[in-house]
Amino acid sequence: MKFVDEAFIDIAAGDGGNGCVSFRHEKYKEFGGPDGGDGGRGGHVFAVADPNLNTLVDYRFSRRHEAKRGQHGMGSDMFGAAGDDVTLRMPVGTIISDAETGEVLCELLVPGEPVTIAKGGDGGFGNLRFKSSINRAPRQKTPGWPGERKSLKLELKVLADVGLLGMPNAGKSTLISAVSNARPRIADYPFTTLHPNLGVVRLGPEQSFVIADLPGLIEGASEGAGLGHLFLRHLQRTRLLLHVVDLAPFDEGVDPVAQAKAIVGELKKYDQGLYDKPRWLVLNKLDMIPVEERAARVKDFVKRLRFKGPVFEISALTREGCEPLMKSIYQHVKAQQKAEQPPEYVDPRFASPQD
Repeated sequence: MKFVDEAFIDIAAGDGGNGCVSFRHEKYKEFGGPDGGDGGRGGHVFAVADPNLNTLVDYRFSRRHEAKRGQHGMGSDMFGAAGDDVTLRMPVGTIISDAETGEVLCELLVPGEPVTIAKGGDGGFGNLRFKSSINRAPRQKTPGWPGERKSLKLELKVLADVGLLGMPNAGKSTLISAVSNARPRIADYPFTTLHPNLGVVRLGPEQSFVIADLPGLIEGASEGAGLGHLFLRHLQRTRLLLHVVDLAPFDEGVDPVAQAKAIVGELKKYDQGLYDKPRWLVLNKLDMIPVEERAARVKDFVKRLRFKGPVFEISALTREGCEPLMKSIYQHVKAQQKAEQPPEYVDPRFASPQD
């Protein structure tokens, strides 16, 4: 299935049904009075987050979505039926905004929770509503109210705890396939990853987190080089970034330090908030460096990069060093999740006395 993370759609809620002007006509009941019913409500348009979806491809070619209008009121006190609602299923993490103003209307973060994005119009009043002591035979009615119509922009930002960042062929796809159940394409040429891949890392019972593998980022991505940098939006919901570096590139003329600095520069150009996220350095492909040279190579790299954060040495191919890295990530993610939770409310009547 093609991965699509942006789409534009037009939605229209149903119009309300018109009210009815009618008078009762029954045998032996003279001057029966008004009995025109109200019109039915127009259908709403809902959006629901579906965890089984991971792309907006359904809305790339199906752009118009309309709910049914309400039924008109009828005689004999019969109100019109409400119009059928329309429910649009979207991936978890979809941001719905107004295409004209850019205002964010809602974010679909809770699976299965419906969100109203367009309200149907109310039905009009029949002449039964206008009956009074001084107006015994009203002939007034009101038309139904129109439903809301909007042009929307859908933007998908995947929900992951950890995001992998790095140059093409740095070993990101190999790493996510080694530590999770994800099976991305792996090849010996650049840009094998064309869209984000999600994997669940399980360390034990009720101990897991979600990791995201993104396409490779190169210098000049902000100007359109490579695959660009728009896919960096999928890192904005993460709690931690892993900067994966190929410490043993095939081309001896390539400087890994210069590549790492270029990645950091592109990250800062795209979003300052993303640049300020916690970022760990993961030095990959140590299996291609002789054991006696590893310590010196790592020390020289960190010194030249002037990196102050945590540094991990791994080989995604042989899985060397992957387990300690995953355990450290889980502890970091768990600590952040605990810090984000609101403090537990304790009823003062049952609180233990403080010394």
